[in-house]
Amino acid sequence: MTTQPPILVVDDDPEITSALSRGLAIHSYQAVAVHRCADAMQTLDTTPVGAAIVDVMIGSENGFDLVRSMREAGHRFPILMLSAMSEVEDRAAGLEAGADDYIVKPFSFDELVARLKVQEKRAASARPSPARLGTESRRLTMGSESAILTEREFDLLRLFLENADKVLSRGEIFDALWAGDGNGSENVVDVYLGYLRRKIGLPQKFGFQIKTLRGKGFVIDGLPPVFTPE
Repeated sequence: MTTQPPILVVDDDPEITSALSRGLAIHSYQAVAVHRCADAMQTLDTTPVGAAIVDVMIGSENGFDLVRSMREAGHRFPILMLSAMSEVEDRAAGLEAGADDYIVKPFSFDELVARLKVQEKRAASARPSPARLGTESRRLTMGSESAILTEREFDLLRLFLENADKVLSRGEIFDALWAGDGNGSENVVDVYLGYLRRKIGLPQKFGFQIKTLRGKGFVIDGLPPVFTPE
């Protein structure tokens, strides 16, 4: 069963983030709420999210700067900004920073969810076709990009694909791929993750990456490749 990535909610007022989280839950969304820009960026380092809802004023911090930082870090999920400021210049500033929509307070929660769904559909339609992974050739291809994986690299990537919605610990990966060899240590996981990551490259190359979640393990992030019988 595919679990929908959570929505990141950023506002310095706990009452607002709590209300937004409860409202999103009613519409079957999970929310991750933070109250500072630094916490938002740290969350993105450890948690794949499906979209973000960012207030323009986050205490003494500026939501425009946060959105700009998100885009500069390579995050392409939909971002909606909330603000009591309704001037055209304010809306323009939000969109220029990288937001997909700008909603003026007060607003209807139904309108917020409707706009969120519109942006999710736009993001899905703009998403490129997934990379292809040949089960016989072990060749990973997407457009003009191509990389041939070793047998062990292929097995490692296949393990992530078969557990696409799960964070895998180093121990779980070792047990699945190396424990049967009767020797070695869990350090071999890091070695082969390094090999695989070098072949995958940046997310823009094949549309996905293997992300490290500190203290938890590893997870495939982005649009995973699909198997092809080649």
